[in-house]
This record gives sequence, structure tokens and C-alpha cells, in this order.
Amino acid sequence: MDAQRPRPDRTLIVILAVLGVLVVVALIAVFTRGEPEPLDEGTPEGVVQQYSAAVIDGDEETAMEYLVPEVAEECVRIPLGEPDGMRVTLVETTERDDTADVDVLIVTTYGGGPFGSNEYEERGTFDLVRVDGEWRIETAPWPLAICDPTAVKQ
Repeated sequence: MDAQRPRPDRTLIVILAVLGVLVVVALIAVFTRGEPEPLDEGTPEGVVQQYSAAVIDGDEETAMEYLVPEVAEECVRIPLGEPDGMRVTLVETTERDDTADVDVLIVTTYGGGPFGSNEYEERGTFDLVRVDGEWRIETAPWPLAICDPTAVKQ
């Protein structure tokens, strides 16, 4: 009397193997994504990228280096909020001889709740001017501003 052992269902094994491969590929994609490629700091977009990264990281001293010198000297600092996350995406750049406008999309994420985190999205414009041949920020959109434009330094 030969008792036949049940053979494993090959379809199930194939499905589990495919799922395993998909999980590994997804993990590789998430962990190797990294930071966006740095833009040339000699361009308006590069200056805005470096400034925005410094502000988001809370490095106000580095951010100040990208401001027009007069603006940096007269700067009355604004206390930075504490969003859980902020993303800045380049939308468009208008470059002229000595001035440029860099339009960005700013997405700010705050806390969580029973339905997940809250996001606020807005467009903003950086105004840049050339100072001694280098691009510097004259004004920044309010979520990324570190200087109060209405305050007077005493």
C-alpha cells in the first residue's frame, strides 16, 4: 500500500516567489532613491535649491550666505516653524540679465491624526539678483523665509 504524499501546489510557490522579488525590488528602490541631484550653484535654480535645503535642515547660517548682502545685514530672523516635512519642487525659471524669478511648489506636511498627516501646498516665487557676478536671493516665499521683510533691525 503506497501512501502518496500530497504534492505542493506549484502555482502557490510561483506566486510567493514573485511577491518576494517584488518586495526586494521595492526595498531597493526606497533605500537607494537618495537626494535629488544638486544643481549648479552658478544658476538661479541651484542657489534656490541650496538655500531651500539649508532652511529645511534648520541651517540658517548657511541659508544667509545665499541672500543679497544688504538683506542679510538687515535681517530680523523669523522663528522657523516645525513642520514634519517640506518638499520644494522647481516649477519654472525666468532669467534676465541681472534678475531672475524662480517659481517653486512648496508642500508642507504637518503631524498626523486619525486620518493621516495634513499637507498644505502652495506656489511661491524667489526673486534673485546678480551680485558681483553671483546669483543671490532678494526675497523668498514666506514658508522658506528666514528674514522678516516688515521688521526693522535695531
